[in-house]
Amino acid sequence: MAKDLVVVPRARPGAQERLLGELARAGIKTVYARPSKHTRKHGLATMHESADADMVVGGRSRKAGARFKVRSNADIDSLVKAAERGVPFAIIESGDWKIIPLENIVARARKSGTRIYAYASSPAEVRKMFSVLEVGVDGVIFPASSAGSAREALSHMGSMKFPMSAARILEIKEVGDGERVCVDTVSMLGDGEGMLVGSRSNFMFLVHNESVGSSFTSPRPFRVNAGAVHCYTVAPDGTTRYLSELESGSDVLVVGRGGRARRSAVGRSKIERRPMLLVKASAGGRTGGIIAQDAETIRFVRPGGALVPVTHLKEGDRVMVHSRPAAGRHFGVEVSDESILEK
Repeated sequence: MAKDLVVVPRARPGAQERLLGELARAGIKTVYARPSKHTRKHGLATMHESADADMVVGGRSRKAGARFKVRSNADIDSLVKAAERGVPFAIIESGDWKIIPLENIVARARKSGTRIYAYASSPAEVRKMFSVLEVGVDGVIFPASSAGSAREALSHMGSMKFPMSAARILEIKEVGDGERVCVDTVSMLGDGEGMLVGSRSNFMFLVHNESVGSSFTSPRPFRVNAGAVHCYTVAPDGTTRYLSELESGSDVLVVGRGGRARRSAVGRSKIERRPMLLVKASAGGRTGGIIAQDAETIRFVRPGGALVPVTHLKEGDRVMVHSRPAAGRHFGVEVSDESILEK
């Protein structure tokens, strides 16, 4: 079954409905809250002690989940016995020791059918919970006061998704030498995966990783030759970053051809002077561009999944992009009600 991120909404008085709407639009499916007209309005499932919640915590019903305070191996034994009796889900409340107890629980209970939920206090802790024994827990309960922190947490699940569309190439032009950024991640990237990069924050091209070798180059499946220093990419919290800002330890999003994103860290960022190409394209009535290195190892993704080197692009070709209505940005943060014109 799919992993679950359950958000505990932390809103100011009077702002609960707005936050619930933002969480739903960010991709959150379940909140830890009492069912209400607001949760129903935004299509959010609920986890709560209330008997009318979608996932009831406590109570005597066989469909209710249970909380377990885990301080010793004896507590883990009690949880495993409950799992054998068929408790549908278990919420783990651990003390100072979090990882080792969860590893023991996942190892012993993961085949029982009981879904294991853990608490996290930050997006970084969400990452740890979903990585326990590599398979991770089934769900994480996480407090969030903004959609941005929820999106950042979602990126650890690989459930963040960007709408993708086919864009038609309008122009290809040599622009001379410039500095390009080569991003080496700490992850192995697969077929169809790369980074979203563009000169505009609302129009980004899917630039493929270098997993395809040739008689002249060896595969580098951890690398994306992303684009010029001024180009944007998307950070896990939904903000944008200039490629020039990326450095060892920075977080980036790896995006597949279908738009599904996962988080990775930058191992190294190389900025070198190279011949550059301007590529412009249009999709859905919007136009955008990217300046990339003029070399065969930089590849875009066609709608059918085939790769096309930037050096082989022709006007009229179609490549995959992520585009949406333009919005102003202030230090990478979207300002939705600010007008903006980028050329």
